[in-house]
Amino acid sequence: MLTTTVFSNEKVPAEPSDQAAECACPDDRVVEEKPITAALTRRARSFVHGDGHRLYSEMSSDIRDHWLNQGIPAAVVDRMAAFEAMWGGLSLPPAPHYEGGPKIFRSDMPEMDSTGDWWFDAGDQRCSMPYGFFIGPREEFGIEDSHRRAVLHESVAGWVESLALAYRAVHWASEITKVRGAAVDRLDLSNLEPFSEVAGMSDTWWRGGEKVVAVYRGVAHLFNDPELQVATVYDGIAEAPIYLDY
Repeated sequence: MLTTTVFSNEKVPAEPSDQAAECACPDDRVVEEKPITAALTRRARSFVHGDGHRLYSEMSSDIRDHWLNQGIPAAVVDRMAAFEAMWGGLSLPPAPHYEGGPKIFRSDMPEMDSTGDWWFDAGDQRCSMPYGFFIGPREEFGIEDSHRRAVLHESVAGWVESLALAYRAVHWASEITKVRGAAVDRLDLSNLEPFSEVAGMSDTWWRGGEKVVAVYRGVAHLFNDPELQVATVYDGIAEAPIYLDY
């Protein structure tokens, strides 16, 4: 596959998704905006507080009773309620891939798999897509269709960290290179260190000197098609420890 390089002396906007999130609180949630208390880096906290908006922050007793009456185990409903308390109602700017990510974080549709593990939806898509977003039995965050799943990050916090990095890196990089397909596997990451806060599974972030590399393999893993993997190389981030981490 060919690579595409963008040279710019101006600030290049992140690859926005098609649509912004609509700010309407679901009727089955408690309208009370609370701060996000998850353990995030300074970078991600600044991103969430400066660019995010929380529409609600708690599952109502009515929706909890609804799931229990549907036969969903109390432990699973407790997990969903904990997710709501931590992330529920949070609307963030669109991610550069996955058509922008969830419109808002919102638990829904718990489902048990063949091994007895429970998964639930993490939030609605921003547009029509062949897959959705899930929270796994170990609180991992990923994408799924009707047959398969691909874990992107070990946690929702990892997804938020990656989103904060995407906006920070695109702002400070002087050169941005897009790589797709088999060319992603040929990227030399041996001299780079991973961003551990991203808690990457299918998707990972790497850094070294003035370079940052984001590798997105989620869709490729979901559809078992390596041509769908993509990477973005951000070069020319002067004084990266300052501009990336603070």
